[in-house]
Amino acid sequence: MKTKICQVVLPLLMPVLLLAAGKKPARDYYEITIYHFKTEAQEKAIDSYLSAAFLPAAHRNGIASVGVFKPLANDTAEDKRVYVLLPFKSEEQLMTFPAKLDADAAYTTAAASWLDAPYNEPNYTRMESIWLQAFPMALQMQLPKLSSPLASHIYELRSYESPTEKLFRNKVHMFNEGGEVPLFKRLNFNAVFYASVIHGSRMPNLMYMTSFEDMADRDAHWKTFSADPEWKRLSSMPFYQHNVSRNETIFLHAASYSDY
Repeated sequence: MKTKICQVVLPLLMPVLLLAAGKKPARDYYEITIYHFKTEAQEKAIDSYLSAAFLPAAHRNGIASVGVFKPLANDTAEDKRVYVLLPFKSEEQLMTFPAKLDADAAYTTAAASWLDAPYNEPNYTRMESIWLQAFPMALQMQLPKLSSPLASHIYELRSYESPTEKLFRNKVHMFNEGGEVPLFKRLNFNAVFYASVIHGSRMPNLMYMTSFEDMADRDAHWKTFSADPEWKRLSSMPFYQHNVSRNETIFLHAASYSDY
């Protein structure tokens, strides 16, 4: 029991311990790229590009774990999507990554058909990019610790939009100082990241991703969360009311070539 408590508490205390020692804790930055597509041919082009050119180049340039995900609803959706999650160890690494790709000869060769796609046969209908900064209480990305096959895993990506910047900061406070991140940790939600969006189309908002063995495991975790006394106390506090105006929840599964 003591070991389990230490595994939960020590990672959360690490930022405080580093500050006390006079060291600034390292904080991850993330980029979520979303490829929107309509046709099977476009999906095949995206998969081929990511698996054969992009992921190997990311690995060569210091990004060990790239997540590639597709919504469970893709089969019936008109707007089909592929999500690519990149973790960066600094803002500088995030900013300079595109230039490193351009200078990577192996990448430009492997990605030639993607880069030279004709204007009237594009590989996607639209591409969007979201930049994020990791929360103080979740400074680095954590790879899921799941035992089921990759194909069974469920990834839940949530975006919480706030009506004002002040209420957005209030919701971020709720996750960090308020204790929502430690609560998720205690209930073993296998969170991949928690972060504030610093560049995107739906600001002000935050995003986080949790992971589960399968959908039944996901439902069981949220049932436990909803009934937890700490969540009931936190969610009923007057200080934290009305800080979310829109919650978008997307269920994802990993592509076969995803790193996790």
